[in-house]
Amino acid sequence: MTDETRTITGGCLCGAVRFSVLAEPIITRTCWCRLCQSIGAGSATVNVGFPSETFRVEGALSDYACVAESGSSMHRRFCPVCGTHLFSEAEQRPHLVFIRAGALDDPEIARPAMTIWTSTAPSWACIDPDLPQLDKGAPPPPPQP
Repeated sequence: MTDETRTITGGCLCGAVRFSVLAEPIITRTCWCRLCQSIGAGSATVNVGFPSETFRVEGALSDYACVAESGSSMHRRFCPVCGTHLFSEAEQRPHLVFIRAGALDDPEIARPAMTIWTSTAPSWACIDPDLPQLDKGAPPPPPQP
């Protein structure tokens, strides 16, 4: 980390959960898997990857554990008060946390670099044709040095 690394912050709708990350995003992806469509109320989610070692949370969280379409054992964390989905973690990739862009105080930092799981997107989905697209999930970014 350099002195120029900014603190990125965010939280839930009601303010009961706040988080901070002392790192720049590694990758941002729009995801159309069926589970993300459920979380996104029918739309895709925009998920911003950060190194988990720089991630801090204040407030109680609830955890929805499941197996994703990719086969990864996931923990989807949300506010137990207002229900806002905040971030997810995969047991197979403990070095990463994926924060929902809508939970960031400044969602401008979350410009997607690709769209994944397009094979399960509905026919009416708005998918940016200028972004790389994958029918299924993408491999995770490598651990940061």
